[in-house]
Amino acid sequence: MIPWLSNDTPFPSVERALRSPNGLLAAGGNLSVPRLLAAYRSGIFPWFNPGEPILWWCPDPRMVLIPGELRVSRSLARMLRNGRFEVRCDTVFEQVMRGCAAPRAKNRVGHPGGRDTLLIKPLAIRLGEPTTLAESLVMAEPADCGSGRPAALPAPEGSASPCQGGTWIGEDMIEAYCLLHQQGYAHSVETWLDGKLVGGLYGVSIGRMFYGESMFSDVSNASKIALAHLARQLERWRFGMIDCQMNTPHLASLGAREIPRSEFIATLQELIHYAPVTDWKFASDLFT
Repeated sequence: MIPWLSNDTPFPSVERALRSPNGLLAAGGNLSVPRLLAAYRSGIFPWFNPGEPILWWCPDPRMVLIPGELRVSRSLARMLRNGRFEVRCDTVFEQVMRGCAAPRAKNRVGHPGGRDTLLIKPLAIRLGEPTTLAESLVMAEPADCGSGRPAALPAPEGSASPCQGGTWIGEDMIEAYCLLHQQGYAHSVETWLDGKLVGGLYGVSIGRMFYGESMFSDVSNASKIALAHLARQLERWRFGMIDCQMNTPHLASLGAREIPRSEFIATLQELIHYAPVTDWKFASDLFT
């Protein structure tokens, strides 16, 4: 069983997280700024279906990307150098979140764009009453919508699948992370083409630690361009890790790797105590 949190209940030790489903730690609580910051500082993140109780996770092992270990293919390197795309930070944070939340299927027609998650959350959730919450969770294979990529959180039984537009980023998540953004903790990295937002990512920054949440592409490689700029700039700022949360082949192909949860938490506790970066502007010579 997992504990049910009231709004002022502290998180349990991450060592109490379930092995199956991997990393499920607690349920309940809220998405206030103090609660979210306490979660991220402890290596915990929220993930749940809209309209259902909040679930808190800390999987073992943990997927991370060391900024200097990002793998850039030759084709991506050419795109990064040719200047066709413009990359901006924090100009349309809510729009990026809504891009990540938008139905995937709309971006599968006519071009190889689509929705990715920087973290990929590959479980379907069905919730019962709080007293039997852990027993009511069921595992499911990740959907790929014909794209070869894992989907975001599949919908519960009886609701729309991700191929039909399901998403785990609901209005309560958007509101909560926009508040984090207003207080300087959440950031967006945006890929623009001909004056239009075509991809990007968002996440949370504390000290020299970045927690990736989600990314999207409306044109091919737009999210990879955002991630490449983020990783290169974080390397210059001497950030230690980008948290990707869960393992997927897509993340591994970009250089992310798994580390034990104990190592993740120990490294995290060092990184979060550095002074924060207060001016989120990317250098213009990252790929020149």
